[in-house]
Amino acid sequence: MLMAIPFPDIRPEIFSIDIGGFTLALRWYALAYIVGILLGWRLATMAAVRPALWPENRSPFTAKDVEDLMTAIILGILIGGRLGFVLFYQPAYYLANPLEIVAIWQGGMSFHGGMLGVTAGGLIFAIRKNIPLFSMLDLMALGTPPGLLLGRIANFINAELWGRPTDLPWGVIFPGAAAQDCPGVEGLCARHPSQLYEAALEGALLGGLLIVLAFRRGWLKRPGQLTGVFLVGYAIARILVELVRQADAQFVTPGNPMGYVVQIGSAGLSMGQLLSLPMLAIGVGLILRARTRT
Repeated sequence: MLMAIPFPDIRPEIFSIDIGGFTLALRWYALAYIVGILLGWRLATMAAVRPALWPENRSPFTAKDVEDLMTAIILGILIGGRLGFVLFYQPAYYLANPLEIVAIWQGGMSFHGGMLGVTAGGLIFAIRKNIPLFSMLDLMALGTPPGLLLGRIANFINAELWGRPTDLPWGVIFPGAAAQDCPGVEGLCARHPSQLYEAALEGALLGGLLIVLAFRRGWLKRPGQLTGVFLVGYAIARILVELVRQADAQFVTPGNPMGYVVQIGSAGLSMGQLLSLPMLAIGVGLILRARTRT
């Protein structure tokens, strides 16, 4: 690998303070969650207070509704994201170590699980507040990409979820024995910065598209349509990035070096791709439903 980018010298912790033998630290990953949620709340509020964006020029939300919804979203992210990681990626380990399920500070969150958790929390909130479900899903979809953008950047800073080895000039030399374990590569091993690919596609590109469709193209007037675009956009981005993303170690075996969870001959699907296919189908269905309803 003649050309590669050294990993930047950025610590996962922004700062840490020792108080009576207890270390209080603020990590980039936690800050990404906090700022992402705040930006999503701001986007959602901007849309909620503009009646002209919604069906019949009447917003189904107030600014107070958006604030109350944040609690359901935060709980959905934490509970759904953690349980999704436990069930989808390491069920055997956590079955043997059930007390570690709650140890979210050790890492291990699943976007697909978080999405299911947020959807469940939003459904309960919509029923309690008598808010149209699809309009609320559209509002939640609009506010999600900022968190995806910042979360993937935090993954990069943490030097986790990196891609497969590459000789492209923008390959990054990630630290750690696992990142440098590249069979057939002599010397330093550069890998795809797949976290930054996802940040650009799932966060910046998809987020920009949703903002234009919501505020400039009137897509909030057809409930469910914006949610469909988000699901389709995320699914396509994730399926593409998984082609260059290193598979999770628990799925890699001598007979399955690519870590496929569904394998047909030399081809197959990773767990991220498998979980994204239902999102793609549901997203297309929501768009068609919204476009054909009067």
